[in-house]
Amino acid sequence: MAITFLEKRKRLKSLIPIFVIIIFIIGIVIWRGFFAEEKLPALEEILKPAFKELKIDFPILESPGFEEFQLFEKTLPFEGETGRENPFIPY
Repeated sequence: MAITFLEKRKRLKSLIPIFVIIIFIIGIVIWRGFFAEEKLPALEEILKPAFKELKIDFPILESPGFEEFQLFEKTLPFEGETGRENPFIPY
């Protein structure tokens, strides 16, 4: 069954409004993206209230809870069985 020119024209007439709507939506998105007046605040303005003054409480480091901590001098090597020679081969 051959497609006649009238069938192509009907299909084209139904696709034109859909294409126009898509172009209109894309235009609105681009307009709002480039020409919107809403500006995001700068990073300095966001962080400024949080870091007005920095205080370090040194006497807390001398408390008995911190005196119980011990420093590790070095990491001990692993002792014992290390696993299979080639872990990628099947069992």
